[in-house]
Amino acid sequence: MMGIWSAFFNPGKRFEPNAERSVEWNRGAYLAEAMAHCGECHTPRNLAFSLDNRRKFAGEKQAGWMAYNISSDKETGIGDWKPEEIASYIGRGHAAGRGTADGPMGEAVEYSLRYLTRGDVSALAAYVATVPAVKASSLPPVKNSAAPDDHNMGVAATVDPRGKEIYEGACVSCHGWSGASPVLDYANLVGARALNDPAATNAVQIVLSGSTRDSAHGSLYMPEFGQAYSDTEIAAVANYITARFGSTPSNISAANVGDLRKEVSK
Repeated sequence: MMGIWSAFFNPGKRFEPNAERSVEWNRGAYLAEAMAHCGECHTPRNLAFSLDNRRKFAGEKQAGWMAYNISSDKETGIGDWKPEEIASYIGRGHAAGRGTADGPMGEAVEYSLRYLTRGDVSALAAYVATVPAVKASSLPPVKNSAAPDDHNMGVAATVDPRGKEIYEGACVSCHGWSGASPVLDYANLVGARALNDPAATNAVQIVLSGSTRDSAHGSLYMPEFGQAYSDTEIAAVANYITARFGSTPSNISAANVGDLRKEVSK
């Protein structure tokens, strides 16, 4: 059966440079396609569970987390990112005003990508920036402006007040009411795709799992709250933060959180 599948979807060709592209671009293509296998997470699958390269890098759910759209679409991908922002996210797991990598992508940075040379990171960024735009219909454009510093402003009254109470007690000291962290740039929430996802998948997962990372600033730590709060409470805080810091509020339930809790990647 695997032989039949491979005949259709895995021709087994070695990487072939594109003579019409620069040396840097071809280096980036080799790293992304033959070494890092970026598409294995970021490209949707077809019915045969092969990569659907007609929607290359358009985003897919992996290990309970969303690997978001990294095509050149300007609204739902990274088409409006500067090359240095893409390079910073790849090499450091963070780009100012764009968010911080966590979950499987954070692990990829932590254990692999941060050890690349500057030239390799720049090459990867140059290649990824040229991937044809594919719009992710489930995602709105990212809100890049900070929320008000006054916690009484900026959120509709329909948002569950329990979310605000939990955020105030457990989150605001690091992330601030505006989303612009008073502590560390890595903790900024402004511009993060995870908070501009109405499904709130990665927002829930980072609350459940927390994060421990090494960086140029030393060891970074966000506690995991999966054991401290119920599914109802985590749903409330996820709905609050997407409403306050995102462009389209989520409306997830305790049952949604329960399903994601089962998929937490350790």
